[in-house]
Parts: sequence; C-alpha cells; structure tokens
Amino acid sequence: MNQSGSKEQMSQMRESVKNTVGWQRISALLDEGSFQEIDAYAKSGEGPAEAVAGYGTVEGRPVCVFSQNGSIAGGAMSKAQASKIKKTFRLALKIGCPVVGIYDSIGARLKEGADMLAACGEILLDVNNLSGVVPQISLVLGPCVGTEAMVAAGADVVVMSPKGELTVSTSGEDGSPATAEKQGVCHIAAESEEEAIGTVRRLLSMLPSNNLAASPLEEELAPGANESDTGLCGAVKSVCDGGSFLELSPHFGAGAVTGFARIGGTATGFIGLSGVLDADSCTKAARFLRFCDSFSVPVVTFVDAEKFSELKDASKLSSAYSEATTAKITVITGSACGPVYIATAGRGANADYTFAWPDAVISAVAPETAVALLWHDRLKGSDDPVNDRKKLIDEYRRTKADAFSAAADGMIEDIVEPENTRDKLIACLDMLASKRVSTLPKKHADIQL
Repeated sequence: MNQSGSKEQMSQMRESVKNTVGWQRISALLDEGSFQEIDAYAKSGEGPAEAVAGYGTVEGRPVCVFSQNGSIAGGAMSKAQASKIKKTFRLALKIGCPVVGIYDSIGARLKEGADMLAACGEILLDVNNLSGVVPQISLVLGPCVGTEAMVAAGADVVVMSPKGELTVSTSGEDGSPATAEKQGVCHIAAESEEEAIGTVRRLLSMLPSNNLAASPLEEELAPGANESDTGLCGAVKSVCDGGSFLELSPHFGAGAVTGFARIGGTATGFIGLSGVLDADSCTKAARFLRFCDSFSVPVVTFVDAEKFSELKDASKLSSAYSEATTAKITVITGSACGPVYIATAGRGANADYTFAWPDAVISAVAPETAVALLWHDRLKGSDDPVNDRKKLIDEYRRTKADAFSAAADGMIEDIVEPENTRDKLIACLDMLASKRVSTLPKKHADIQL
C-alpha cells in the first residue's frame, strides 16, 4: 500500500468514526466545538479502536471523557481501546479535571487473552488512584458487564439510561437500571439517554474540578420547594436554590436522602436522616459524606431519626462523620437522641455548627429509655401503667429532651424557626468557607464496611 493510499484510508477511517454513536454522545455531553480527540488514528486490528477519547469543556470547565463505541465491533474492549482509556484517566490526573466514562460494550476481545487481563487491571488501578483526586462519573448507556462493570462501578457517581446494563455477570444477568439502583450501584436512573447525558452535565456543574479546587459558584436563586415535597426531602428542597436539588440513590437506603444542590449559589451536599437507620441507609449516607469530604464540598445534614438498626452500621456512619473535615452543619428537625445524636450532630460527629427547630427532641438517651431507667418509680402503683408510661415519655420529651434544654446544656449552638433555616445555613456556610483542618499523619481510618 502506498503512503498516499494509507493516508487516505486513515483519514476516511477517522471521518467514519465521527458518524458513530460514541462520537455523537461525546458531542452531546461537551460544549459545542470544544472536543479535542486523543489517539484519533488508533487502530484495533484493521479497523478503528472501539472507543472515542479526549477532552473538552462542560459549561466552560475542562472535562476528560471516553466513549465506548457500541457501533464498532460492539464496543468490545481491546488493547487499543484500553490504551485510549488509560490515557484519558492519566490526562485527567495531570490536568486535574473530572473524567466521564461512557460505557457501551459487549465485553472483551477474547483473542487478546492475557493482554486484556493486564489492561483491565491497569484501568482498575487508574480508577482507584484517581479516587478522591478528581471526580469520576460513569455514564452507562449500553451493556457494561464483567470487569468493565467493576471499572464503571468504581466511579463516584453512576448514571444509567434505560438501555444500560451494569453487572459483574458476563451474561448480563441482573444488570438492569432498576436492579442496580436497589443494590446501591446506580445513583441515577434516567428515563432516556438524553436525560442521562443532561444529568451528567448538571452534576459536573456542581462539583469541583479536583480535590484542591473550590466548588463552582453561581448566582443565588430563590428556593423552590413544591407542596408535594414532604419529609426530609421536602425540608432539603425548601432551603435550596430553586430547582437545584439533584438526588442520588433515591431507591436505595430509604432512611437516608442524599444529593447535591445550591444554597445561596454555593454547591453543597445534603444528607437527610429519618426513621430507623438500617444498613443501606448508613452505607448510602457514609459513602456520600466521604465523597463530599474528598473534594471539600460542604455538607448539611437534616436529622429526624429514631435509632440505628445495627451496631456495625452505626459505627460506619459515625466514623464517616468523625473523619470528614469538610464544613459540616447539622439541622435537627425532629428526633436526635442517643447514638443518632452522637454520630451525626454531637462532638463525636465533629460537626462545626448544630442547630435545631423549636419542636426538636434531643437527648443523651431515647425518652422511652430515660423513663424506664430514671422515672420507673413514678409508675409504681399505677392503675394504667401503659397509658401512664406514655404520658411520662411525653413529659420527658417536653421538659428534659426539648431543644431549649439541649441548648442550655451546650448540645446545640442555636434554635431556629423552620422558615429561617435557609438564611441560617447561608450564614453558616459563609462563616465556614475558609475552614482549614490539620489532621494526624496516617494513611486512612479503618472504618466498618
């Protein structure tokens, strides 16, 4: 083959890639005209590599991205594709910007055998090395199985479209978005591919570029909660800039609400804890808190929780709060007694500022336990011990476990009416914007998992 013929074929090959779904997805994600491709002429066998990779911008901020090309050999992982993905991760590390992986692959090219095992292992290593340094987002728009699913699941946030499949099973079994949501692997299941891509753009707008960068600021908007928004999710939306709340993992860990939003223009992580905190709820809240802490995103926690269901999970959540050094503000909207208060609001949680609504119940022990231990003598001789015990519990809530008693004992910093919560949070976030903490030299804490 002569040189001019080779050049012409390579140019034609590259132009054909621009018409593929992989290229189109990157174009939809990035700002128009901003994409700069890397390894544009890389080949896998006689054809182009099965992924498009490079960098561009989202709302003017740099982002690295790769997109598996399901329309080329099913997007099967090859040495050429693996090389492009590794370069993308390492470029993101060098320039300190988020990396988005778009997954759509039938698996690996089995003929490449041991080389593929080594390549996949190196990609997994890159994912781990980048964790906590730059934000990583996986956008699963087609099949993503086996080892590639492990790579995708290692990202900070996983977004799936209806056609996405995410499972370690190479047969694709149990890989639907609904199953991935229930397992806590998928954070957002979009209703269409377009919505999934738009969600990633929205998410990137609220995350710092890296662990040394500040969170992006935007103009403050008025809050925009709807009457249909109830519970702690409604409480969160009532203080956020209108329409900015992006909830993560809504179908996993029902006792916890997690997500990003802006408040006064500042991107903030929100956690809501309610009812009985089971294993999934604690895992969900702890992982989200650690994600925010990695990038110094401030965290606001709303608490109205009765108790933990298990010791191990209580320890996990407590460790996450204690270790996190990002700005942490706790709002007690309902009940926060005993272990729940200690783990999420007290000195053990290392909270920077804790305040409560006037009707909040705050106590070193649950009112039911306090009555049984401290006021049991008042039930002696009762003709109706069941109802009398309920009255004593109510009395304890009003006189010993109320917000004003907690404030008098130094358990909280202030008492704020619900309608003034937003203004209070904005003031606290402004105060904590310059927070700096020096920690003991160590690799990491050993928390319960």
